[in-house]
Amino acid sequence: MTSVTSLTDLVHQCLANALSATLPEAGADPLLRRSDRADFQANGILALAKKAKANPRELATQVVANVVSGEVIREIEVSGPGFLNVTVTDEAITRNLAARYADDTARLGVPHAAQPGTTVIDYAQPNVAKEMHVGHLRSAVIGDAVVRILEFAGETVVRRHHIGDWGTQFGMLIQYLDEHPHELDHKDAEVSGEEAMSNLDRLYKAARRLFDSDEEFKTRARRRVVDLQAGDPHTLAAWQRFVDESKIYFFSVFEKLDMEIRDEDIVGESGYNDMLHETCRLLEESGVAVRSEGALCVFFDDVKGPDGNPVPLIVQKSDGGFGYAATDLSAIRDRVFQLKADTLLYVVDARQSLHFKMVFETARRAGWLNDDVTAHQLAFGTVLGKDGKPFKTREGETVRLVDLLDEAVDRATAVVGEKREKVGLTDREVAENGRYVGIGAVKYADLSTSAVRDYKFDLDQMVSLNGDTSVYLQYAYARIQSILRRAGEARPAAHPELALAPAERALGLHLDRFGETVAEVAAAYEPHKLAAYLYQLASLLTTFYDQCHVLSPDNAPEVVENRLFLVDLTARTLHRGMALLGIRTPERL
Repeated sequence: MTSVTSLTDLVHQCLANALSATLPEAGADPLLRRSDRADFQANGILALAKKAKANPRELATQVVANVVSGEVIREIEVSGPGFLNVTVTDEAITRNLAARYADDTARLGVPHAAQPGTTVIDYAQPNVAKEMHVGHLRSAVIGDAVVRILEFAGETVVRRHHIGDWGTQFGMLIQYLDEHPHELDHKDAEVSGEEAMSNLDRLYKAARRLFDSDEEFKTRARRRVVDLQAGDPHTLAAWQRFVDESKIYFFSVFEKLDMEIRDEDIVGESGYNDMLHETCRLLEESGVAVRSEGALCVFFDDVKGPDGNPVPLIVQKSDGGFGYAATDLSAIRDRVFQLKADTLLYVVDARQSLHFKMVFETARRAGWLNDDVTAHQLAFGTVLGKDGKPFKTREGETVRLVDLLDEAVDRATAVVGEKREKVGLTDREVAENGRYVGIGAVKYADLSTSAVRDYKFDLDQMVSLNGDTSVYLQYAYARIQSILRRAGEARPAAHPELALAPAERALGLHLDRFGETVAEVAAAYEPHKLAAYLYQLASLLTTFYDQCHVLSPDNAPEVVENRLFLVDLTARTLHRGMALLGIRTPERL
């Protein structure tokens, strides 16, 4: 891989050297940032002048005199109380982009993080024997994007899907299956996800009716919960059938979402069952948890209920049963000591924030988390309907995730179909692109909003060719591919000797920011900032099209080649950036 030094870093180094030459003892940071007044602005001289008891404008003038511009800086001027406005050369922009273009690893010259670690990320958490609904969307989509971004940045990522598979309802389901052993049988070897869910749903409803109406069945069902937790082989085998049937369904939904969920990454509550007693013993012996009215609890000074009394984290109930806290704390032990994680990341609904705050604090008190091993909840808001209320069907039911995805694909296929004759798409391409556009629209609407905020699910807006949508970005990519196909014998090639038009400069400077943006997004787990970067890139491309014709016969051959090079690098950046969000970019739209 060819790692390319960004223009920001090159300018930063020039200014840092000039600052050191002016004030050798300062060890100063020029505090460089992008600017709309020039290409960059440096603000660090104000703080330095204060420290050195110097006039900031005079100090700034001395620094400018010490700048060795070379091939990078074209112009540098003192502005206001002591800011430095820096403009880079056209040649520096083109050479930098040419180096990115030459990187054949598809990394576009973006370096790996200097000190990558190991992150265990907990996301996409469905429940066994239950339908996935709209509430499962955000954890899956945000988590998948963060996995891709962290891996691209060089982090070792361990995925975990913490499925709910160990609750009291399983006693009811297992007992019913025991008494009706053919309820989960399949007619054919190939079973669709829809059929698997239909089987589970039918069985669940029948078991629930019996549980609610037959006291003897209810007693037998509760006994099966004890058998399950005690590891009775027959009971475990029946439970495994529910898990396997559910996985057929889960995998079909995740396939619709164009996401890879691997079997080995699915670790349910049951996966930590053997650790629960040990977790409780360690917490009690260390004094982190105490017995209160028979239950094992952890108390916090700053966590109080509506009555003002402390609300504890209950690790073990007074009847000896375990709740989510015991499972989550055992999972932390496993992830820290077995998987050797530096960072634990939980992509979980914001409504669970208090629970995770208490779990993380308990783990810190126990010494499982510390300055070297940290845990974060990447909390997300709610999906709302167009009316701004939680998204429901007209009947007031929770929206099934598969229905929502299918409708998005149908809408997108209609939009793609409208352009089929103009572009010359086959039926297969219309169907395939409709899927990519529909699923991309759903993902992008989610990811372009800050995770912690609620957002409105509006399919009309999502599949629009105008505005901040994935379709706008996909169309920008396809448009470039069309230009490259029409280029004939002209081939993309960088020409650093050429002067750049304003729209070319703006596009080039933004292309150079890709690596910085990915690093920022990976550090803060903020995919919406990558979405914003890509939308701005597509917007700058639109301005470029309007102002700089690529294949005009009036252009000199080297201008055509340079502009083809610029748009091709833009396409590669859009393709890579969208892939990091889990969104595909069709070649023709």
